[in-house]
Amino acid sequence: MPDGTRGTQFGTGRGTSLVTTAKSAATAGAAAAARHPIPRLTVGVEEEFLLLDPATGRVVPAAEDVRRRVDGRVATSLVPELTQFQLETNSTVHTDLGLLQRELFEMRGAVAVAAAATGVRLAACGTALHGNAGMPPLSVCPRYHAMLKEFGAVLRGQGVCGCHVHVGIDDREEAVRVSNHVRPWLPILQALTSNSPISDSMDTGYASWRAMMMGRWPSARPPPYFRSVRHYERLVDGMRASGAILDRGMIYWLVRLSDHVPTLEFRAADSCATVAETTMLAGLVRGLAASALREVRAGVRAPWIDDTLLSAAWWRAARDGIEGEGLDLMSGRRVPAWDLADRLIEHVRPSLEESGDWPLVFRVLCRLRRRGSGAARQRAVYASRARLADVAALLIRQTPAAPAELP
Repeated sequence: MPDGTRGTQFGTGRGTSLVTTAKSAATAGAAAAARHPIPRLTVGVEEEFLLLDPATGRVVPAAEDVRRRVDGRVATSLVPELTQFQLETNSTVHTDLGLLQRELFEMRGAVAVAAAATGVRLAACGTALHGNAGMPPLSVCPRYHAMLKEFGAVLRGQGVCGCHVHVGIDDREEAVRVSNHVRPWLPILQALTSNSPISDSMDTGYASWRAMMMGRWPSARPPPYFRSVRHYERLVDGMRASGAILDRGMIYWLVRLSDHVPTLEFRAADSCATVAETTMLAGLVRGLAASALREVRAGVRAPWIDDTLLSAAWWRAARDGIEGEGLDLMSGRRVPAWDLADRLIEHVRPSLEESGDWPLVFRVLCRLRRRGSGAARQRAVYASRARLADVAALLIRQTPAAPAELP
């Protein structure tokens, strides 16, 4: 095991741990890789952020002012979001996870500097700490105003932020089959990245309140099991005909085919608290997609998971995060969420080693286990003095921090 981690206890001590099973998993994975080699898949990341008042932690509709202050290469990666207090960055396409991490750090840093010059601060968080009562100030975009007209009060209090990872898969038929294979793992991706426990000036009781807010939209849920691309397109056409979506951009399934680039887009995560956690997510997603693609090409059928149970597991992950319990979709019982994370890492480790991503992903997972998730860190700060300004200060501090600057 790289980095001296062989023999280290990663799991909870209950159930199967990552390390005690990793050797057999790696051997089996290496054999599968030899039979069905997968080129290193491309990966790209979209990150959504909030703009906060540094004194109060309230959202500030300053997106256009901040965008005007960003120049150079980063400016081309910066796009408006639904509201005027949000911004989104889009990375370039990468095959090297370390280079992706470097670009994410550069983008966050440049936008954070521009935000500070405008008098606000950049924060990676899934929900606004104080909330945003009523209809949010929408960005100047006809599409967003059409959404307001059609969906009305669904937009009240909206302005949530996620992290989306695109993995390059050219063949759409293969891509929908990969979607089927990754469905059971979506709840644990949500749990690992939960970073929105506080909204409307209180602890919501959920690790990811963003997931609950997004759940208002008709299509924002785990994807169906697709029989083919034709089946996928028939469902999309049906949603459009019903008015549940206005366009293909409103397909908010937790995994979807991108409509403008040849990728499979993973949308389960909150905006990740740190660059390191975003990079870990990108590595896990690429490893999961590569493992699934190998199974697809080997003729392995994806497990059929009932939509109701998968949605229940997703809800549980949003409620508890990684520090609580998750639903084991195989047994139908609740188990420690870290046990489910162990199984995910066991499953994808051969692909992570094949791509060279394993050392980086493993280091960040160990740090996450030691320091707690983004949601747990917010709650710990809030519990000390019950001041949202303290939570805002944490978010502002860790958002642009380089991995080496974090404890």
